Amino acid sequence: MNEIITIATRESRLALWQAEHVKTLLEQLGLSVDLLGMTTRGDQILDRTLSKVGGKGLFVKELETALEEGRAHLAVHSLKDVPMELPEGFELVSILEREDPRDALVSIHFTSLAELPVGALVGTSSLRRLAQLKALRPDLRIEPLRGNLDTRLRKLDEGGYDAIVLAAAGLKRLGLGARIRSCFSVTEMIPCAGQGALGLEIRSSALALKAALTPLTHQPTWLATQAERAVSRNLGGSCSMPLAAHAQWVGEQLHLAVALGHAEAPERPLLKAQVTAAVASDAQARALGQQAAQALRDLGAADYLPQL
Repeated sequence: MNEIITIATRESRLALWQAEHVKTLLEQLGLSVDLLGMTTRGDQILDRTLSKVGGKGLFVKELETALEEGRAHLAVHSLKDVPMELPEGFELVSILEREDPRDALVSIHFTSLAELPVGALVGTSSLRRLAQLKALRPDLRIEPLRGNLDTRLRKLDEGGYDAIVLAAAGLKRLGLGARIRSCFSVTEMIPCAGQGALGLEIRSSALALKAALTPLTHQPTWLATQAERAVSRNLGGSCSMPLAAHAQWVGEQLHLAVALGHAEAPERPLLKAQVTAAVASDAQARALGQQAAQALRDLGAADYLPQL
């Protein structure tokens, strides 16, 4: 490709790091790249939880508009923010190797969840984290926490919370790993689909760009996240659903752990399941995700899912 590739990106510090990271990788392939910074609706609405204002797709829509209008060729997303179904004419063509997928506890005074005093105030706007925190510590008070990563850390530092829960990947990417007091294991707090991975979205018609981006794909991460996203897709997933799905490789076997909480009654028991299979193709990864979704349905997921 001879033309300059323009990457559409949110303007938060983390989003810009992610876009710059992809820019560097593409330049190493001999391509010319620039950035188009944008503010999305998800960045602007900070007084309500995402589940109440349209979901994580609010972080994606304006970037897709820039692609559609030809102002940009490529969008870089945190994969966990990408809706399970993309609009017609758009495609996720590459997923990079995953960073640390775990959730991290950040606190000024406490080093672990167990150390938090009874009734401590914990900040998170993730229904998935809320449901799993309540399962681990029913006594905790959990309040919404919105804003970019720096804003969330500032609210903690100003004394608004005893602790907050953030994705470890974002903290590490910005050189803030020292803020992590402890990480939850992926068994005690299962991550959401795609957590820690970056996804590259383009217009489906951009075949030359698709071919140029293919070398950036990390196949083990691609297949693992295909399985994770299939769970949500099979359950009608959105951020109004406290759903966790995380796949790990054990040799050629993909082990997929899932959990579902109740959005309106987080005190209800978590539904949890695990499935494992040999996976070597997209179809096999999606089938594993479908199997995990069915396992949750067999446990009574219908009573936990939003009623349409």
